[in-house]
Amino acid sequence: MQKYQFVVIGGGIAGVTCVESIATFHPEAQILLLTGTPLIKAITNYVKVSKFLEEFDIEEKPFSYLAEQYPNLTIQNKVVTRLDTDRQVIFCMDNTQMQYDQLCICTGARPKLLSETNPYVLGIRDTETVESFQKKLSTAKQIVIIGNGGIATELVYEVEHCSVIWAVKDPHISTTFFDEAAARFFLERIQLAKEKQKLNEKRQKYETTDRLASAQSSTGNLCGGALGPDWAAERSMKGTSPQPRQVHIEYEVEVKSILTSDEYQERKLSTNTVQSSNEVQWPVYVELTNGKIFGCDFVMSAIGVAPNVELFLKSTNFTLGADGGLLVDANMRTSVKNVFACGDVCTAGWELAEHWFQMRLWSQARQMGHYAGKCMLAYANNEQDSLTMDFCFELFAHTTKFFNMKVVLLGKYHENDMKKYENLIRMTPGEEYIRVTLKDGRVHGCVFIGDTELEETFENLILNQIDVSAFGETLLDPNIDIADYFD
Repeated sequence: MQKYQFVVIGGGIAGVTCVESIATFHPEAQILLLTGTPLIKAITNYVKVSKFLEEFDIEEKPFSYLAEQYPNLTIQNKVVTRLDTDRQVIFCMDNTQMQYDQLCICTGARPKLLSETNPYVLGIRDTETVESFQKKLSTAKQIVIIGNGGIATELVYEVEHCSVIWAVKDPHISTTFFDEAAARFFLERIQLAKEKQKLNEKRQKYETTDRLASAQSSTGNLCGGALGPDWAAERSMKGTSPQPRQVHIEYEVEVKSILTSDEYQERKLSTNTVQSSNEVQWPVYVELTNGKIFGCDFVMSAIGVAPNVELFLKSTNFTLGADGGLLVDANMRTSVKNVFACGDVCTAGWELAEHWFQMRLWSQARQMGHYAGKCMLAYANNEQDSLTMDFCFELFAHTTKFFNMKVVLLGKYHENDMKKYENLIRMTPGEEYIRVTLKDGRVHGCVFIGDTELEETFENLILNQIDVSAFGETLLDPNIDIADYFD
């Protein structure tokens, strides 16, 4: 039986960052990374924008990329089937066994699907599911996208030459990230032709093997690491429609049923509806709760993700968080001895800082992975009393792009918080949208869309909790350099 000091399960962002953290701080440690895919997710072009904001690319790399950097790291392409946490043993599909001193689970999350068995319902989570989507889209004229989060929002913008029906359960688009005013700001961009983006021609592409595909189908819920921030930048997302962009949005609806073509025809006959002879026959139909039915080539289910915990619950009684993730404490420990967890698979179970909350994002996966590696080392060396919570958990900070515009989110920016407190808004149509939420005269959360260059100043204002009520609306006056006041 193989034995390692540290074993990490999962080759996504959290898992790779975790082993890098351990290998960096303890070059002599015996580390094993187990991943169900033959490629790992590597962070490249890392830039620290501010104390909390960071930008980076995520690329798929072969094992050798990581192994060459850390001689004390072993990487094996194996599928884990169960744990024996009493003996601290991992069992794999090929009947091999590994014993660990410290284990970290970084198996991520998988897309929630409207139907697990309907071949016309797709989800997007990793490279393989994106490739499946691209293949189906290349022959499609109309698709229905269900969901209102980041993946749905990105897809609506990325898809070209295909009619898109976007069904959202809320009164406006992208409620995970935006308030109603910000959503209106983006609406005009939805129908615009997608802007050309500069592609990174030097980036090398790697493909998975047929062996992996068969392993994935046999394990059912196995999926690769989550997509990175620029997952769609170099991919063709084109259908067969002559029109470049056609987006129709249905608000405040959910899916009532998904009908096959035959079921739809039977429905029409039973209601004595006269069928037009030139009506398009679609492979699948989506019935919404507002009574409307849309035919399409396939349905994109982008209704969120569920932590990949089922495998571990079969053999071990882990405590779960309210959202189904492995509950972890302030040192990223699960309820099981010597088992840690980080990234999308876990749920933060400590007392959260006022301006931080958990969201399953690549930025938090990287931060959690780095911190989990430090925690594992501390416990292995009986130095856990010296651990302090990483400062990245003091403030929620995330930067991304939607509709090819820079988006920065800071603190408690959510619409629910916005409605409770005072808000300052500055908007220039097509160029920028700024919203600052004030609680008791102090900055509580911010949304910056466009190249505002205000993020670092307001990041500090949230951290320092300076009373800015005296500034009033001049806080966002474009003619005043607010940074000069708070240097």
